[in-house]
Amino acid sequence: MQSLTKKLLVVTLSVLPLVGVAQITHDHQEKAPVPKAIAVLSPTKGSSVHGGVTFEVVENGVRVVANIAGLTPGKHGFHIHEFGDCSSDSGTAAGGHFNPSGMQHGAPNSDNRHAGDIGNIEADKAGNAHLDYVDPVLSLSGENSIIGRGVIVHAKEDDLTTQPTGAAGARLACGCIGVAKR
Repeated sequence: MQSLTKKLLVVTLSVLPLVGVAQITHDHQEKAPVPKAIAVLSPTKGSSVHGGVTFEVVENGVRVVANIAGLTPGKHGFHIHEFGDCSSDSGTAAGGHFNPSGMQHGAPNSDNRHAGDIGNIEADKAGNAHLDYVDPVLSLSGENSIIGRGVIVHAKEDDLTTQPTGAAGARLACGCIGVAKR
């Protein structure tokens, strides 16, 4: 009987490391960084603003590419908000600006800014806006990830100083940031 117990112990001890390796591999796959994300912008009540935004991890941060239509000509506040909840008619279910570090509101190139402060998007005479830049603060993984957060386009220009929102006015469009198909 003692011999059988020793054999079971040897088998059990030799199998346990394999189970651990399988678990580590599985956990690693679940925590792999997201390389690209997307948000489809839908208009809030009374608005016709719509479009899309992609976020892609690049060498110096996250490349943000936005194409938005239905705007009035000029600059419009453009932010990442706390929640990817676009269920309210006004877009307010998306919460405030995404600010995991408790910073002040500021310009996208400021050292002291909300993570979600991505500035303004400027519409041409036809109401179309395009933005393409690399943001060094945004992240698609980790505790500062923007995955599942909201993208909001505002009615007015973000003045980049008024706390806590930049006085950018009503929310014209909302989209939830999700993992993009590669």
